[in-house]
Amino acid sequence: MEQARAVKTVVVEPTPAELAARVADRFLTRVRARTRDGRVAHVCLTGGSMGGAVLAAVAEHPRAAKVDWSLVHFWWGDERFVARDDPDRNSLQSRGALLDHIPVPAENVHEAAEPGEMSLDEAAHAYAAELARYGTDERPWPSFAVCFLGVGPDGHIASLFPDRPEVTVTDAAVLPVRDSPKPPPERITLTRPVINASKRVWLVLTGADKASALGLALAGASYASVPAAGAKGRRRTVFFVDEAAASEVSPDLIDRDY
Repeated sequence: MEQARAVKTVVVEPTPAELAARVADRFLTRVRARTRDGRVAHVCLTGGSMGGAVLAAVAEHPRAAKVDWSLVHFWWGDERFVARDDPDRNSLQSRGALLDHIPVPAENVHEAAEPGEMSLDEAAHAYAAELARYGTDERPWPSFAVCFLGVGPDGHIASLFPDRPEVTVTDAAVLPVRDSPKPPPERITLTRPVINASKRVWLVLTGADKASALGLALAGASYASVPAAGAKGRRRTVFFVDEAAASEVSPDLIDRDY
């Protein structure tokens, strides 16, 4: 298992639209396999343009109707600490793209608090407590069947930004983030131990401006400086990219069949 965990593979599609369709197809395959015999699937979502595009492609896929969504729980790798109806809110984007279009029970959608309900620190603590409700004997959080991550041009994932203290924390599940280098300034984020407890970590990124970050992540750069380099699933770690982002990828890392 640890050997598989160390291997990072890359899946390439020509365009962002084709990439979103391929990821959506793989996602539905994994979720159906997980829930077919009645098991619960925990899924961690991401924001950003590709995060939304993948979820929209899932909603439009004919096999989406064959999933028992009552067995799927949705979480977010990070959330902007803004009102629930703010366009910057990751959960709002996810609802518009997918969650409002599938019969998933409200209690299966685990959103972070918004300002006015509690403070930023309280919101992080409450999200950690919610994760712990679905934890295991090994850890106080669920193991995600799939954890989606976007990757910024600087190599950040979730709200774990380069050379900031949050990326090295291992004794907490959720952290408050202040003075984020990317607006809005206040956020909550999952930590690396939670992300890396996932069965599959799927990093989805497009565009030439992501090529350098992808190359560094695949080359084994320091995760403190390139957080994407430290994201590893227990079973699979896959970078789903378009051709523009793949310009620095070694051909032997590309998986043409996954």
